[in-house]
Amino acid sequence: MDIQLEAVEELRFPDGSPVRAASAVAPLGDGFVVVQDDATHGAWYRGGTARAVRLLPPVAGLDQFEEASGTKHLKPDLEAACLLPGGDALLMLGSGSSPARMRWSWLRLVDGEPVVEVAEMAQAYGAAASALGVPPDVLNMEGACVVGDAVRWFHRGMPSAGFPSGSVDLDPATGAVSGPRTYDLGEVDGVGLAMTDAVALSDGAILVSAAAEDSPNPRDDGPVVGSALVRIESDVVVDAAPLPTVRGSVAKVEGLMLLDTSEAAVRLLAVVDVDDPAVPSLALTLGVSA
Repeated sequence: MDIQLEAVEELRFPDGSPVRAASAVAPLGDGFVVVQDDATHGAWYRGGTARAVRLLPPVAGLDQFEEASGTKHLKPDLEAACLLPGGDALLMLGSGSSPARMRWSWLRLVDGEPVVEVAEMAQAYGAAASALGVPPDVLNMEGACVVGDAVRWFHRGMPSAGFPSGSVDLDPATGAVSGPRTYDLGEVDGVGLAMTDAVALSDGAILVSAAAEDSPNPRDDGPVVGSALVRIESDVVVDAAPLPTVRGSVAKVEGLMLLDTSEAAVRLLAVVDVDDPAVPSLALTLGVSA
């Protein structure tokens, strides 16, 4: 694959405050929603302007969470998002690495206004952990895309600890999971690449973003030594290429959205979490060709 960085944009709300910790991006109506993994609100972009939209109720009276204030353990950690078949609901899913992170949020437009529904889904996370053969506290579901009638739900894994990236097929109506798979994405400087998000292509392939992050567990950040885009066909890794650096640093892409596609190339919107709540997340426009 050849990956070209076409544009870089800082993500901010109209008052100048940063869109924090971008962890997923997906279309909604005539725009797209950027999910913040350390907040209960997302950013709905329309015509280049962001509007805050509630995705979850406050947690212990708080809407933002960070390590410095001692509230990181409370964050709901929404890490995956995809537009469900039919296109009338955007599903966002917590990572599942602790009980606080096992909620789902459905966002729909009713008369043009976003309306949210939230559910506790611990049973689905237990089923995913069992299917993938990982301890519940290692489970880290970070990506999702629609494949046929199911949601392909991706587990980031910790390759350095012997837990590869994987996926299950999810029935979003029931929370039932099936079809567990694992993937070997390679490594960068001795640190295993692990999945952070995915998009399905019209030819049946899946493009996956991956980060080589030297972290001690699924809840704490570590140095990111490399990142890549990986193409999967029939559950097999067939191609991989490093993602371009941005402003001299490795781009920790955590969310992907398909902008347009042709026979020869695709264009993606990728959001980057810079792991600093005071610094705006980035939106990258990427051109990808064979």
